[in-house]
Amino acid sequence: TMDIEDQRKKGREILGEVIGAAYLERRDASTNDFNRPLREFSETYAFGDIWARPGLPRKVRSMLCMAMLTAMGKPAELRLHVNSAINNGCTVEEIQEVLYQTVAYCGIPATIEAFKVAEEVLAERGLIQRKG
Repeated sequence: TMDIEDQRKKGREILGEVIGAAYLERRDASTNDFNRPLREFSETYAFGDIWARPGLPRKVRSMLCMAMLTAMGKPAELRLHVNSAINNGCTVEEIQEVLYQTVAYCGIPATIEAFKVAEEVLAERGLIQRKG
């Protein structure tokens, strides 16, 4: 078994792969005494444990995150996980389908917000063209 520092190190490695090295650099640059405990928890447990498990491919984990964040109405975190979904191999169609499925379970307002966030990310990444 890994000790806690090894688990955190593994989590940071996965975080960099999933979210992207540039994001990790910005995150590290903005880490301070106030937010450090939460960030270390995320690195150690969310990424060093949950995302490190072999039971689901990263692409599926990204899909689950997008659906759950839509359900919770968390657009800032959704933006991050739409980016990670792209990094993990999700296609535009798969992202659209995951978010569209939320309309039946989360409601129209939550899904509309999720589509707006995803559309912005997909356009920024050059994967779709926006009109208007």
